[in-house]
Amino acid sequence: MSDLIAIIYPSEAKAEEVRQRLFKLQKEYLITLSDAVIAVKTDAGPVKLNQLVNTTAIGAASGSFWGLLIGLIFLNPLLGVALGAASGALGGALSDYGIDDAFMKKLSETLQPGNAALFVLVKNMTPDKVLREIQDAGGTVLKTSLDDSKEQKLRDALAKAGAEQSAPKTNAA
Repeated sequence: MSDLIAIIYPSEAKAEEVRQRLFKLQKEYLITLSDAVIAVKTDAGPVKLNQLVNTTAIGAASGSFWGLLIGLIFLNPLLGVALGAASGALGGALSDYGIDDAFMKKLSETLQPGNAALFVLVKNMTPDKVLREIQDAGGTVLKTSLDDSKEQKLRDALAKAGAEQSAPKTNAA
């Protein structure tokens, strides 16, 4: 079973930094991600999704291949490529992978302009090590499907980092 975690960051750059840290942790086998999407509310108002997988491009590429193959059989490869790419792109645009786009956009409507939400679909993880790596980035938990105790640990770790960043630094004499 996968868990959904959505965390708000003050900027898209900060959310991308955390996403890259999670990819690094995935290479170390500390976390397994199904999807990681950044939703940004632009100043103009709409929510923009920065996804890992561009299903339209993948659909167009695979459609081109199959169209070329079928076009060669019927002695018209150019028409086959064009029709295959178009149908593949349409199929890719209509398919959804990982976290539901409409759900992320609806949840992200509450963001302030310029803020970003990192949506992560986690298959499994080593919570203490992953939390240690991302807690200094701060952030605010928007929504999770974690159980109450795990969610509270996540909220506490991120709140602690946020409090440390906002506290004034003093110089000891």
